[in-house]
Amino acid sequence: MRIAAIDVGSNSVHMIVCQVRPDASFEVIDREKDMIRLGAGAVNGRLPDTNLTAALASLAKFRRLAESHGVDEITVAATSAIREADNGADLITQARRQIGLRVRVISGSEEARLIHLAAAYAIGIGSSRAVVLDIGGGSTEVTLGTAARMESGRSFKLGAIRLAERFATSDPLSSGDEARLERFIARETAAFLTQLRRRGFKRVIGTSGTIQALGALAIGANAQKPDDVRRVAVSAADLSRLRRTLVDMSLDERLNMPGLDPRRADLAAVGAVLLDELMKRLRADELTLCDFALREGLVLDYIKRNIKHIRTAERYPDVRRRSVIELAERCAYLPDHAGQVARLSLALFDATRLRHSLGAREREWLEYAALLHDIGTHISWDAHHKHSHYLIRYGGLRGFDPDEIEIIGLVARYHRQAVPRKSHEGYGSLSRPRRRAVKWLSAMVRLAEGLDRSHGQVVRDLRLRTTKNGVRIRLRVKSESELEQWAADRHATPLARMLEAPVRFETVKARSARRPS
Repeated sequence: MRIAAIDVGSNSVHMIVCQVRPDASFEVIDREKDMIRLGAGAVNGRLPDTNLTAALASLAKFRRLAESHGVDEITVAATSAIREADNGADLITQARRQIGLRVRVISGSEEARLIHLAAAYAIGIGSSRAVVLDIGGGSTEVTLGTAARMESGRSFKLGAIRLAERFATSDPLSSGDEARLERFIARETAAFLTQLRRRGFKRVIGTSGTIQALGALAIGANAQKPDDVRRVAVSAADLSRLRRTLVDMSLDERLNMPGLDPRRADLAAVGAVLLDELMKRLRADELTLCDFALREGLVLDYIKRNIKHIRTAERYPDVRRRSVIELAERCAYLPDHAGQVARLSLALFDATRLRHSLGAREREWLEYAALLHDIGTHISWDAHHKHSHYLIRYGGLRGFDPDEIEIIGLVARYHRQAVPRKSHEGYGSLSRPRRRAVKWLSAMVRLAEGLDRSHGQVVRDLRLRTTKNGVRIRLRVKSESELEQWAADRHATPLARMLEAPVRFETVKARSARRPS
């Protein structure tokens, strides 16, 4: 199964595409990022229209990219910029209408929980406590907990964009601006960070693009930068030295600083002050860099909540078959009986192929209708064939066009009692070839249902032979089949009409498998 997770942040819109493994772990197979500064330039609580337009363009592009990977699900979360903006709902509405994406606005506490989940998974903290820091454009999340759960978490309105717009009034950052920034950070975080320090932890983990960028610079400044800084520890002393360097630089100097992405140059000094102040108040000696953040947390959370669905996806990679099985399971179907009716229906289809001239597509509809023919009993046994039709129509089957869903529902509907009529809802609106297909397929399901009347899967297989007196179906049975023969005689009429010949049955006892000597 493949999942795409999109994080609509204040600084960037970022997507990862993941392949979920059978053990419920995952691998990132593609990632993309647009640094659009969604949260920048807000006036009177409203984001600029140009920012919203840019975000929608990113979402449309990311959806196309995700679909090119054949993803099964796309989960989208928006954070502080959208949850705080008076016009944040505009993006949510347009994303749904124009792009077909449901954007979920998450709270600060939920954002913290998902970030902690991702960091704990990536670093493997086990049962020991760790603090996780995430500096975004609009907010900063701080959590404490183990791999099993987040014990405490807070989201602070201390994002790099937000702080830069408020405190970076000079270039380079003046000592006065820096002091005001320090006091503000202390006022917002001191009590919570002191509480975390008293509770105790073994390490501090830093996620997000801002912390990754600062960590890489701090390591590089110490002339020990590895090729990959993920899961590498950087000392608090090196982070403090980097802070001093960045604060003393002008924007032009930072734009030309080796190793610093120019798109982060205007926020780097404020971000370094914030990170350094957090580390000092935690009295931490080092920071472990982590490349997993909110996006990976969204994937992990989806896996946890949908593990049954994911395991079904592993068993049934085709989305059409998977959605049929999931609907059947939601309606508490009887898999042995449904599978037997499907097998016998397909055997009848194959045996009469020269008469009906239907193809692989119709054969697939037949199998799915047979698997779902009895799901209406989930509502009530009375008129359950009609309930099956309703559930198939509105059960959220994926990968089918509306006509296909209607045909599958109608074939299930006609597995007992009535035969197709133009006056019936859904049937009369089909084209003539598709109405003909429904007649053939429903006749097969009806007979197959009779051939498993006892739900004992008595009939092993069947053979069909045309004689001068009609059609003879030979049933190979494993045990007493009187009930099946009685039901088959009752339900053979629709198929006989389509074959334009009477249908008769004969049975032969299947040979038992020889026991090894």
